[in-house]
Amino acid sequence: MYAIVRSGGRQHKVAVGDIVEVDKISTANVGDTVELSTLLLVDGEAVTSDPWVLAGIKVVAEVVDHHKGQKIDILRYKNKTGYRRRQGHRQQYTAVKVTDIPTAAK
Repeated sequence: MYAIVRSGGRQHKVAVGDIVEVDKISTANVGDTVELSTLLLVDGEAVTSDPWVLAGIKVVAEVVDHHKGQKIDILRYKNKTGYRRRQGHRQQYTAVKVTDIPTAAK
């Protein structure tokens, strides 16, 4: 059984016990539980994609860690003018462990 969940504008394929990196959830501390909205639910041969059914199904996950991703460098350069700009960025992530995926009741 697995589900496709949405978090931070991205979609992730998750199963029970998976640890997934999502964009930082600033309201959650380590050890808290969070609910992720479900877009698709696959249970063996049964596939649930009806938004009315999935509206009541939330994947439950536990916050494991907050950390930063790898640093990226942004360089801008224009020829013959001496224009140079350098900027860096490190995205903040939250690692969550999926603890429960409820089934769709028919």
